[in-house]
Amino acid sequence: MDWKAEIATIKAEMGDYAKCQEASYQGFGALHGASLAPGALSTKEKELIALAIGIARQCSYCIGLHVQACIAAGANRAEIEETVNVSVLMGGGPSMMYGVKALEAFDQLSA
Repeated sequence: MDWKAEIATIKAEMGDYAKCQEASYQGFGALHGASLAPGALSTKEKELIALAIGIARQCSYCIGLHVQACIAAGANRAEIEETVNVSVLMGGGPSMMYGVKALEAFDQLSA
């Protein structure tokens, strides 16, 4: 999977949606920003949680976007690996398969 191409695709699709449904998109953006802002948990910790949920929910686009955000927040491969472990605990075999995708995304996007 080419993660840079996948991320470019979903960002373009989200941009199109934003033009058509501006209020909803802006509302989600506000929720996104507020939810991931540092507080009792750091942005990196929150992004790792979001990645774990993306893995457990089997959302490839979520995985790509949140791996990218994890890297930007300073996460390393070991932290991504442990996030995959927790995802597998909560989601079983399917989370293992999507967790492997997350590691592949990390390797590609951090290179």
